[in-house]
Amino acid sequence: MIALPRPYLVFTGDLRNEVNAKTAYGVRDWAPESCAGQWSLPGCTIDLALPVLTPAEARAKGVKSLLIGAAPPGGALPAHWIGAVVEALEAGLDIVSGLHTPLGSFAEIAAAAAKSGGQLIDIRHGQYERRVGTGIKRSGKRLLTVGTDCALGKKYTALSITRAMQAAGWDASFRATGQTGIMISGEGAAIDAVVADFISGVAEQLSPDAAPAHWDVIEGQGSLFHPAYAAVTLGLLHGSQPDAMVLCHHPTRERINGFEGYRLPTLTQAMELHLPLARRTNPDSRIVAVALNTKGLDEAATAAAIAAAGSETGLPAFDPIKHDLSPLLAQLETL
Repeated sequence: MIALPRPYLVFTGDLRNEVNAKTAYGVRDWAPESCAGQWSLPGCTIDLALPVLTPAEARAKGVKSLLIGAAPPGGALPAHWIGAVVEALEAGLDIVSGLHTPLGSFAEIAAAAAKSGGQLIDIRHGQYERRVGTGIKRSGKRLLTVGTDCALGKKYTALSITRAMQAAGWDASFRATGQTGIMISGEGAAIDAVVADFISGVAEQLSPDAAPAHWDVIEGQGSLFHPAYAAVTLGLLHGSQPDAMVLCHHPTRERINGFEGYRLPTLTQAMELHLPLARRTNPDSRIVAVALNTKGLDEAATAAAIAAAGSETGLPAFDPIKHDLSPLLAQLETL
């Protein structure tokens, strides 16, 4: 288990894109009891609807750490954010980061942490055994969320399914594979920071042998259709050996986020690509449902999107945030 100092002051820098603030939104939505306030730089348009606090004000209210709530492309800390991190350390806060760049690699941050005694906690650089995947089938059952793109709801879907399973009395665990999921659950491995040779092996470690009726619900990462991140997705897919996959999709998104030259695949295309690749390590793997991100759509548009997805795929379709998941559980009971 990763012991994270809570509650958090969630820092969003000068972000203007909600997609790049998905860490901040994810922690706020799924661990609200751990979020005491928000702090940003001039120009930021992200509002988490949390109290606005400076680091000094947050520390006076008992806040333990500054959580960097950004997931910018490449996972680097912008140079003009260094001063804010230093200010938080000087106020007596620890720093929790999910970025690829280690906080201690910045001389100013390292010096401020040494002076204040503050912890620099790099979520993406956790400790786990570096070993290649074996492809050996494990006991227990596994569900993996996969998607037609990045940042469209794979984590929220996995968390919603886990919550529904547990509420129904099932033996189920959420398995975090990204920095936000780890910040929410307190354990896991940031799969996109694993050396490529070991991705499937680490995925196997995340979901070890379990009781026959136990479900591991594994948070998906990236997309097989993404021109930059498909390799991470494939390694996770092979190592997870899912018995069931839930295909996540954004019905109004037409282009890969941040890669306008690439169109999103259709749901049919996504199914046709995922199934043979998943069946490389689990011949019985199947796609059991489609999860749609209908945020911002009204009731009529949501219903239309659900109907269209169901018609195209022949599978149950739902928005995991808006809809009851008992039909999905009924289907999983048959596996």
